[in-house]
Amino acid sequence: MHRVKVLIAKPGLDGHDRGAKIVAKYLRDAGMEVIYTGLRQSPETIVNTAIQEDAAIIGLSILSGAHMQLCKKIVTVFSEKNTPPPPMFLGGIIPREDIAELKKLGIQEVFPPGTALENIAAKIREILAREHAN
Repeated sequence: MHRVKVLIAKPGLDGHDRGAKIVAKYLRDAGMEVIYTGLRQSPETIVNTAIQEDAAIIGLSILSGAHMQLCKKIVTVFSEKNTPPPPMFLGGIIPREDIAELKKLGIQEVFPPGTALENIAAKIREILAREHAN
């Protein structure tokens, strides 16, 4: 059986990864293959890892407030490599007013702190089912 491959990444200078590690462990326990990049990854490193690992979906964890710039840069790097990005989701402290703009960039879902882990796993499966239906 094909396991969903999820890349969990911490772009930028944010040094807090407890939430990302909890999500990564939960998704692994839910039967997904999870690659965690570790702290302070550049957009280029995240994109290269996603391509190399053939990630089905990318989860970004950003608590620094730099979510707009980092998400734009990640999308730009995929474009520069002439590679369509896999679906992406975002977790962290994201102001509500930024969510519409993030979705225009291609971020499929935004999970604020306190989102139930089972809801994240269910939404990942829903996003990927939708992708495979197209």
